Amino acid sequence: MKKFDVIAVGSGGAAKISSPAAAVGLKVAVIEKDKLGGTCLNRGCIPSKMLIHPADVAMHIKEAHRFDILNNSAFRVNFANLIARICATVDADSAKIEHSYNNHPNITLYVGEAKFVQDKVMEINGETITADKIFLAVGTRPQIPDIPGLAGTPFMTSTEALRNTHLPKSMIILGGGYIACELGHAYGALGTQTHVLARSRLLRAEDEEVAAEFTRVFEQHHDVRLGSVPSRVEYRDGTFTVHFTQNGTLCQLSAEALLVAAGITSNADTLALQNTAIERLEPGHFIKTDPYLQTSVEGVYALGDCIGNYFFRHSVNFEGEYLFDYLWGGKARHPIGYPPIPHAVFTHPQIAGVGRTEAQLKADGIDYVVGLNWYKNSAMGMALLSDHGFCKILIDRATKRILGGHIVGPEASDMIHLIIAFMNKHGTLDDLLNMVYIHPALPEIVRNAARKAKTALDKNLVRI
Repeated sequence: MKKFDVIAVGSGGAAKISSPAAAVGLKVAVIEKDKLGGTCLNRGCIPSKMLIHPADVAMHIKEAHRFDILNNSAFRVNFANLIARICATVDADSAKIEHSYNNHPNITLYVGEAKFVQDKVMEINGETITADKIFLAVGTRPQIPDIPGLAGTPFMTSTEALRNTHLPKSMIILGGGYIACELGHAYGALGTQTHVLARSRLLRAEDEEVAAEFTRVFEQHHDVRLGSVPSRVEYRDGTFTVHFTQNGTLCQLSAEALLVAAGITSNADTLALQNTAIERLEPGHFIKTDPYLQTSVEGVYALGDCIGNYFFRHSVNFEGEYLFDYLWGGKARHPIGYPPIPHAVFTHPQIAGVGRTEAQLKADGIDYVVGLNWYKNSAMGMALLSDHGFCKILIDRATKRILGGHIVGPEASDMIHLIIAFMNKHGTLDDLLNMVYIHPALPEIVRNAARKAKTALDKNLVRI
């Protein structure tokens, strides 16, 4: 049995462990069953944004008439070239990682699926290996719902949708989460007629006002069927037909393509954890960890999507850096303390958020005030002819601490960093107000929301 200092299962977020560990002289085994770089590089963040940006450009072209730029509505998308360019870019980056691993004296790369034989012993391609420390960063995969007729049809998940070279004339999307909305926006803006079937509201994790405003705008470009529960799928002569009930009424839709974006499940179930004392959480097969990201087996750690805390590349990067710092970086061992973890949904309209939602504050009985300002009520919003979008800030009434920030509208993923920075430094409403903002620029919308929160505080109201 071959022994290493470190085994890293996964080559996405685990790179924050494997590469720096190898750099300080530790012998590292990296195990990856797919292309190197993990979900983010190969079938997630990066290729999706490379597809979404052209969709955003298409939306600008479609809406240019609002700015008196005419004769521009007709355009043609070379979808095959677009997808080929995306795939070539991410594949080249993945190949660079593989080359660097294969040429690093302290890294041994295993390509295949690893399984535990016992607590700290793994088998990969018929070889048995062990290590002082093992890190599990195996991510998640699309969850496939048990819908009669679905199995065996050429439906797509996000993985296939990002490598599909044919732009379908029509598409049914099962799901209402961020993957469904992002890919729905991408395909829809580039020319596909999209039908979105969601069991409840769109983007359920978002602040309710944000989700409502998003849905109002999204429905202008997509056929959205809320309260839809699929009962059966048919595929015949290149056409999908989905039978579903919508608020109790039997319905059906047909389209050329079917995208299933009905959630995710942890890949931890591929590791043969039944041969170990490593505990899992139900539902979802997520790996249970302690406040130090250690599993129930000493020396075995887990991070990233497979533990179910957060599902972002920026959060697993933080977890990996935390682990390396206290295991080998000379920092004192302490429970992981997450700073405010932000997120964004790259749709039209764009969404970004950090901290608590208003519903969460109500549920916890926290006394708060709301500052909400619409894009249109700003100088740059006027220039954009804004007909949607706002910034919403949630402030603790007693301390004036910023509890959460939520933005729906243009450049939300950039604007939210103003709020992230203040929250990370335990900032207050006064901090947001006691600075000079560039005029006219979109961050003035954040300032205006802060001003409204101050007025609500002064008048002892929740909002104005």
